[in-house]
Amino acid sequence: MTELHKNLIDGEWVGTDGAENINPSNIDEVVGVYARASAEETKQAIAAAKAAFPAWSRSGILERHAILRKTADEILARKQELGELLSREEGKTLPEGIGEVTRAGQIFDFFAGEVLRLAGEILPSVRPGVGVEITREPVGVVGIITPWNFPIAIPAWKIAPALAYGNTVVIKPADLVPGSTWAIVDILVRAGLPKGVLNLVMGRGSVVGQTLLDSPDVDAISFTGSVGTGKRVAAASIEHNRKFQLEMGGKNPTVVLDDADLGVAVESVAQSAFFSTGQRCTASSRVIVTEGIHDRFVAALAERTSNLRVGHALHKETEIGPVVDPSQLKQDTDYIEIGKQEGARLVAGGELVKKDTEGYFLQPTLFTEATNSMRISREEIFGPVAAVIKAKDYEEALSIANDTEFGLSAGIVTTSLKHATHFKRNAEAGMVMVNVPTAGVDFHVPFGGRKGSSYGPREQGKYAAEFFTIVKTAYTAAG
Repeated sequence: MTELHKNLIDGEWVGTDGAENINPSNIDEVVGVYARASAEETKQAIAAAKAAFPAWSRSGILERHAILRKTADEILARKQELGELLSREEGKTLPEGIGEVTRAGQIFDFFAGEVLRLAGEILPSVRPGVGVEITREPVGVVGIITPWNFPIAIPAWKIAPALAYGNTVVIKPADLVPGSTWAIVDILVRAGLPKGVLNLVMGRGSVVGQTLLDSPDVDAISFTGSVGTGKRVAAASIEHNRKFQLEMGGKNPTVVLDDADLGVAVESVAQSAFFSTGQRCTASSRVIVTEGIHDRFVAALAERTSNLRVGHALHKETEIGPVVDPSQLKQDTDYIEIGKQEGARLVAGGELVKKDTEGYFLQPTLFTEATNSMRISREEIFGPVAAVIKAKDYEEALSIANDTEFGLSAGIVTTSLKHATHFKRNAEAGMVMVNVPTAGVDFHVPFGGRKGSSYGPREQGKYAAEFFTIVKTAYTAAG
């Protein structure tokens, strides 16, 4: 009988009702059975976090540093094992899974250091004899809701700063991929985290997520997921006057100019659009190419796309793993049909792939002759589907790139310092990439977008303090 992985509430592993975690590379394989919390259990987790907050928020920096550092060390020591777990439950290739686990360890290591770098300011007042101190204090109980596409990195980059700055946490991972979050919560508990400081409630968004949104005792919510759910998080948070942080959709452009190195352009777009099965909010699904290089670029990218090896996430030869589940696969194939109906030309991929195991395999798909008004150019597909749009010159390409309701990431491939510099300043995105894929970011610098992609302070790096702390200004008269 498969062991039930339980929820963590007030330092105790609890739960009886469980759901199977299925491997998208082999739907006959159960990765594990994970508990599903009820609304009442979620309320208990919130209450535990609230009760633990006074002591944890005033805990010593060495205690917090040691716990986060131990967590980082164990994650990195187990990166092969945890990477395999991640790849089995989400479908990333094993190198991608190990890479994501490594990043999670680096994030905990970074915030272990940030605990020791907590700082404020001392300023003179305009009034003689009065001093001014500016400090940062933890927000309180932080609700964390994470998506399925980065099942260990995103929980890490939310949990680590929340704990580092003295908050307590209730985390709800995506129902599709509970295993990776369960693993890092287990590591944190064994690293010495006091009971109630971190609570794990796995289960349905309609039950667990909604209970978090409805609770007046949740002081802040950090959410990554769909635009529709993000709007619900915002509305509920405004009602309770709580802080909220949203990372949502993207329809990220990559501009390829006539002067681009063809090899760099093809590889950059292939990695941006198709690796991790295109299931990244930073993936580039709009490829805007100027006339002089267009035909050569399309021919080379179509060949590269057709030759990408799709298969089981754990197999060494696999470059592109499966789509995460049947619902997402249907969304991808529906958009492929929409693209055909809209008049875009399918030049590579688009077919379901049969392998030795039954899984959700789809050959990466490339359209050309697309326009920026087509649905495949405006709506987030969240799969290995990209469309090429022709532009006459840089100015038109930039205009097309910015013509979107989203603004997470934008890329350009060029050897022109003039155009690269202008694009970095004028691309309407939170992150801009020059001659590198749009889907690749560092753990120690800010992450986030603008327009419909993000709301609130940036995530990661020292900028995480903007969300996970509250600024306090104190005045003292000396005599």
